[in-house]
Amino acid sequence: MSSNENQAVAKGKKNRRIRSNVIGYSFILPNLIGYSIFVFIPVCFSFVLSVMKWDGSQIPMEFVGLQNFAQIFGDRFFRGALWHTVVYALMTVLPTLVLAMLLAVLLNSKIKGIAFYRTAFFFPYIASIVAVGAVWNMLFQPDFGPINEFLKLIGISNPPRWVVSTDWAMVAVAIVTIWKYMGYYMIVYLAALQGISSSLYEAASIDGANGWQKLRYITIPMLTPTTFFVLIMLTIQCFKVFDMVYVMTGGGPGNATQTLVNYIYDKAFVNWQFGPASAGAIVLFAVVLVITLIQFQGEKKWSKDMM
Repeated sequence: MSSNENQAVAKGKKNRRIRSNVIGYSFILPNLIGYSIFVFIPVCFSFVLSVMKWDGSQIPMEFVGLQNFAQIFGDRFFRGALWHTVVYALMTVLPTLVLAMLLAVLLNSKIKGIAFYRTAFFFPYIASIVAVGAVWNMLFQPDFGPINEFLKLIGISNPPRWVVSTDWAMVAVAIVTIWKYMGYYMIVYLAALQGISSSLYEAASIDGANGWQKLRYITIPMLTPTTFFVLIMLTIQCFKVFDMVYVMTGGGPGNATQTLVNYIYDKAFVNWQFGPASAGAIVLFAVVLVITLIQFQGEKKWSKDMM
């Protein structure tokens, strides 16, 4: 084959490769444009706003450096919102993870009506946040709500006042959050359980292992990657919580359930202080990043110990 023919073949391959790349990029371009407009550019702009003073009007932005960060860290409401977010995460992450795993293990067996039970536990996740909040607020109604009526029936004369109590409002929000999201993560665990070879359980049965031993020494270790994924997603979700709190309590009573995102929302769209609001968003980003990195390091150590 002559050199001209070789060049022609090489040029044809290059053209086909370029055409293939163009087709591939054309498929991801709409999503990339949407991501850039609605996520990437606003995130970059929030970094800029965090060192600016601006109320969203036609008044030019004023560079203030780290003054916005000093302002929010000196604000007791910001410190309270940060603490409430941490408490909310501690109250919801592990219970949701554990309940989702247990439900998945229970619903992984072949029992009659299994599809109905799986659907019933998953349904709260796809239900509207507004509807869920409204119904649970009715159930938690302190004077004649069904939950408190039941508590009185079993002998608790002074049941909690739930969403109107500064001591119990966050507990009520956490209960609803666990109920709503454990079904979704149950599906994630169910998918992971399908990937565990049945031969492992058969070998364990031959060795005389009972159900608890199979769960402890086979199921839980084999679910380690999934557990890590669920832990990361739940942690990020809890630190980003807004809608559930906004619908059920609005951050109250007082500021008892105000989380970081609620604080950022109030600063930006109630008080029109975009600088402190953006500074709060940067702090939220840093907190989630640090927690995620710690979890990554813990997962590496955990995986190493399990091997």
